[in-house]
Amino acid sequence: MPSKLDELVFQIEAVLFAAGKPLGVKEITEALALPDFRPVQKAVRTLEQTYTHRQSSLEVRRVGDRYALQLKESYVPTVHAVTPVEMAPRTVKALTLVAYHQPILQSHLVRMIGDVAYEEVQHLRGLGLVRTEPKGSTLELTTTRRFAEYFGLASTRPEEIRRFLEGRLGVVPGPPTGAQIDAPAPLPTDGAADPAEPAPSVDPAAEPASGADQDSAPSEALGPPTE
Repeated sequence: MPSKLDELVFQIEAVLFAAGKPLGVKEITEALALPDFRPVQKAVRTLEQTYTHRQSSLEVRRVGDRYALQLKESYVPTVHAVTPVEMAPRTVKALTLVAYHQPILQSHLVRMIGDVAYEEVQHLRGLGLVRTEPKGSTLELTTTRRFAEYFGLASTRPEEIRRFLEGRLGVVPGPPTGAQIDAPAPLPTDGAADPAEPAPSVDPAAEPASGADQDSAPSEALGPPTE
């Protein structure tokens, strides 16, 4: 570990902390109003290596071509009690797609809802609703036990979660192209649904390919996220 870190490394650490979402080298360079991305690229690697060797609950993780300063997976459950469960419609949409198609690659989710998927995955991971595991150059996404508890499910098995979505939302297995699926509206923390709350519309179309084929699966037809 470097004995003395360059000021630029600390600036990048501050930017990643304040952003709360993955940022690319270009975005960090623009945030710091620097003319050249190469020093930033080098400093990001230094910061990544520093956290690798530092005793900390945080880590710098590469997410595609972006970098995120985040909690290590083992410490996510520790903060559940103080983590507010707030989900915008686009967050609910991302969560529904992950829950229905899990395990799903983050790269496939990006093709489904755009680059906003990077931010939403980080948010859902911070809420403890989605688990991420490295899978080649991307991440594999699944729901957690907290997801099941939050929605009042007795099982964490993907097939049971899928049946819950099919039963509650009127989804049928292998829906035809263009079939609409209503994502569950944000629920209170006690897991009780509010039937009066309108639900944003989600269209997952055909179910993505499994395993390594997901990365090459075609983009699904989705409407724009409801803001």
